[in-house]
Amino acid sequence: MFISTHQKGVPPSHPYPTGTMWFIPDGCGIFCAIVTWFLVFYAEFVVLFIILIPSGDYMYSAINGIVFSLLAFLALASHCRAMLTDPGAVPKGNATKEFIESLQLKSGQVLYNCPKCCSIKPDRAHHCRVCKRCIRKMDHHCPWINNCVGEKNQKYFVLFTMYVALISLHALILVGFHFLHCFEEDCSSSPPTTMTLLILLGLEGLLFLIFTSAMFGTQMLSICTDETTIEQLKKEDRRWVKKTTWVNLKAVFGHPFSLGWASPFVVPDQGKADQYQHMI
Repeated sequence: MFISTHQKGVPPSHPYPTGTMWFIPDGCGIFCAIVTWFLVFYAEFVVLFIILIPSGDYMYSAINGIVFSLLAFLALASHCRAMLTDPGAVPKGNATKEFIESLQLKSGQVLYNCPKCCSIKPDRAHHCRVCKRCIRKMDHHCPWINNCVGEKNQKYFVLFTMYVALISLHALILVGFHFLHCFEEDCSSSPPTTMTLLILLGLEGLLFLIFTSAMFGTQMLSICTDETTIEQLKKEDRRWVKKTTWVNLKAVFGHPFSLGWASPFVVPDQGKADQYQHMI
């Protein structure tokens, strides 16, 4: 095992050609991703067809229906981008004599070599046993997106947790108003199935609001401090340049600040932040 040092001027290698889709064929991850989509569609169905449309208040139904559907769409779009975007995989099998010689390292400079995927391992990269690759700035492997959260897809994962938290909160509020209305007016005639669906939606909303809010908070803290979850757990020594919170945010969401930060359809233009991100 070699020790890594920063080599200036060495261009980063890209594991896949531009436009190639990234997908991890992991059974558990695929199941979790399907469950995620099912739960969002379930919430959409109950909100629209059990709560809003039967209410009879067209303005109330239209506004809440549009807002909830938009947030649900953005949540699923963010999920797709997080799942199908290369998180920053290091090229597999590049630990060859020819490649190392092409780096033109100075005397005394050495590199990490990952024995599991036979790759030159950049600083702050970690090997994922599920993806079977070394991932740049790997934060963790998330089964809900069937992918690692790393350098290239952290923005989409953060947006996914944010939008799921928002639709969970919205669903809880709508369920709460619905039951409040039932207490004011007799809803005993409501079918048991309707009440069961509403209770399940309330439980789902509460559970995922707590879970995704916690994930969103930890991810934002990780971004602002420029320290991944793995680095925090392993208590690794900081060997990288300390930057301001604003620079760290732009390194993930892109340069400059814009509404594109909240869009899963805008690929982050990291600009000058790239010089901090690539170690080889």
